[in-house]
Amino acid sequence: MNIVDTFQFAFRSLTAHRLRTILSASGIAIGIAAVVLLTAIGDGVQRFVLAEFTQFGTNIVTITPGKINTHGGSLGAIGSARLLTIDDAIALRQSRYAQYTNASVTGNAEIRAQGRSRRVTAYGQGPDFARAFNMQVAIGQFLPDDDPRNPRAYAVLGAKVRNELFGDANPLGALLQVGGTRFRVIGVMASKGNVLGFDFDDTVFVPTARALEVFNRQGVMEINFSYHPDAPVQAVVEDINRILVTRHGREDFTVKPQQQMLSTLSTVLSVLKFAVAALGGISLIVGAVGMITLMHIAVSERVSEIGLLTALGATRGRIRLLFLLESTALSTIGGLAGLLIGSGIAGLLKLLISGLPVSIPWNFVFGALGLSLVIGLAAGVVPAMRAAKLNPVDALRTD
Repeated sequence: MNIVDTFQFAFRSLTAHRLRTILSASGIAIGIAAVVLLTAIGDGVQRFVLAEFTQFGTNIVTITPGKINTHGGSLGAIGSARLLTIDDAIALRQSRYAQYTNASVTGNAEIRAQGRSRRVTAYGQGPDFARAFNMQVAIGQFLPDDDPRNPRAYAVLGAKVRNELFGDANPLGALLQVGGTRFRVIGVMASKGNVLGFDFDDTVFVPTARALEVFNRQGVMEINFSYHPDAPVQAVVEDINRILVTRHGREDFTVKPQQQMLSTLSTVLSVLKFAVAALGGISLIVGAVGMITLMHIAVSERVSEIGLLTALGATRGRIRLLFLLESTALSTIGGLAGLLIGSGIAGLLKLLISGLPVSIPWNFVFGALGLSLVIGLAAGVVPAMRAAKLNPVDALRTD
């Protein structure tokens, strides 16, 4: 029996026992399909979350009041010697790495215009906010580059606020009351939608100094420092620390680079994706157990056939090869079928549910296919060795 005859004989045995072939391959197919589908959803969620964070840019450092990373536990704002101010944001412009700096304050306020009123999230921002966070203006302009300490009372509306208060009318030049202060509308932002639970369309943007007056605050909630993309992050952080420590006398603030937060988030999401893939792998293990069982049954059913082959001169090595080829072929057929099924279901889910992030990670897919081949070889080893050890005389006597 040459190698071609060996392959033909192995594949004929698969077609001769169709039900057993289908059952064996189905176990592997279900396992592969589960791995493909679960990792596709997991990878899609990872890409979606990271895209939501990175749409505002990755070269941003956030400075908040209070030294959080300190000895003895988290102190938060209580540990601050002084608040962060607009002057701190102005001082940070001295950094050689500075591209934009923005002092920010946020609060909830009642707004009124055209005889209508509603409560929205009001953001106190500087003129560099739109450029630093890649925000686009639909009509008009964003807040002008006024004196940060005494800016003009201008306001920029979110897309939803514009529709709620002004409808189809042009809001530019209209008066808008935010809390107890009047502002002149000079622009409307392009629709941004919900980003990680925050509706940036249901907002009003006013100058930071004016927002401090509206909310009766002394200091800003955070300072956003945008640096040049080619600048080293650690050097940027050290320069920010140097400037603010010089002003405050000590490090009573927390510097959080966005790249560091994204790296941590990406690690967490990768672990979750791997855990989801492992859950799908359980189905693959179950399929492997089923294949091993069916291969043992196949040996028991074909004892006389094995005896005849041995009597005709087939060596033990050739008998082992026959059963290994069968198990490998079964796992390969099941793996390819599972790949088609899993990819098909993932693609269907993507079409039917537009908001569901689905992305097939092909490294996991090929890894699962490779694992199915290993399972096929492993599932066939013991049955193949058992078949090869059968005594040909005793095997021929078996019905």
